[in-house]
Amino acid sequence: MKSGGMELDIVPVTGELNVGPQHPGSGHMRIFVKLNGDIIEDAEIDPGYVHRAVEKLGENRNYIHLIPLVERPAILDSVNMNLGYILAVEKILNVDVPERAQYLRSFAAEISRIASHLYGMGILAIFIGHSTGFMWGFGDREVWVQILEALTGARITNSYILPGGVRRDLTPAVIEMTKKAIAYQRKKMKDWERIFLNNPNIKARLQDVGVMTREQAIEWGAAGPNLRGSGVYYDARKAEPYGAYSKLDFEIPVYKEGDGYARTLVRFEEIEQSLRILEQVIKDIPEGQILSDRFFKQIPPTRLKKWWEGQKRIVMPGYYASFRPPKGEAISRVEAGRGELVYYVVSDGSAKPYRLRMITPSYRSIYVMKNLLKGARYADLVSIYGSLDYFPPEADR
Repeated sequence: MKSGGMELDIVPVTGELNVGPQHPGSGHMRIFVKLNGDIIEDAEIDPGYVHRAVEKLGENRNYIHLIPLVERPAILDSVNMNLGYILAVEKILNVDVPERAQYLRSFAAEISRIASHLYGMGILAIFIGHSTGFMWGFGDREVWVQILEALTGARITNSYILPGGVRRDLTPAVIEMTKKAIAYQRKKMKDWERIFLNNPNIKARLQDVGVMTREQAIEWGAAGPNLRGSGVYYDARKAEPYGAYSKLDFEIPVYKEGDGYARTLVRFEEIEQSLRILEQVIKDIPEGQILSDRFFKQIPPTRLKKWWEGQKRIVMPGYYASFRPPKGEAISRVEAGRGELVYYVVSDGSAKPYRLRMITPSYRSIYVMKNLLKGARYADLVSIYGSLDYFPPEADR
């Protein structure tokens, strides 16, 4: 290059850069990148700045007290976190769940999935400079949070699912709220498509960025929409049905491109599939109990008359306070909002788990992110991060 008659040699700047830990820019995590110019030569993902320690705390809490703890790592996807843990505990207890409770579990889980996807899309939007998408994502999710609050009585950690069933029945008010929310969300998704998905700036930031092939997705252990965005047809709701999913009709969106845009499209289309599931549950949910007879019979008649017959709510029997499951171990898997969630619970016959292990989808995304960042431009770091819907507290469980 010549400047003022002089010839200059342009040498790319190399160096190391800390991204985070900070919030909300990069979440509660540090990314240590090595740069050659604006190309990322290597990236070290350094999680561990949330300190939730749920697995260790699980050794010092009884089984029921653990429910709010296992829900916290995913925040807006607390129902699926709750459900996965309870399924493992129920295997050790060998308890049956009434069919109506199974439908209610799937109902709550899909509302949680919608809220989780809207949250993730909102975070992705603000990462790449689309403030409208950020406000829409958080505004739309509020509609679904309010339904969960009306159904479960809690706003964030819903603690709705119990061994043997659920805590509250579906009411006409919740059904009406859900029908209105479905109509609203379908209308709003058209706006999302017009303003966000078809936005040329969004496409420029996501298409052909962070490309992960089908083989790489499998090798790196990708989960959920990240796996399906690379052409892998896998969903725990289909592979090992739980709740009422074997009786519900829904599709699994899959894209082959493997880039950030494909991963976003999967989440976008999964919202519509969740809306379909909610409509089916409202239409087809069977009558019956919402708690296993094994536990329902332990509730005193006076409490049954006041709470169950009067308000369709379950007052937990004293058995739940410190029950002691038989010795054994169990593994469960559910399709949480961000992907497959696995629990491993070991009982030594005491009132507290001997071991609790959570394998969360965001934990599996750490290795995926590390590999996708290599060779990417530094400006694309936030695009790749946001497209993976990585959630730091879920990894620091």
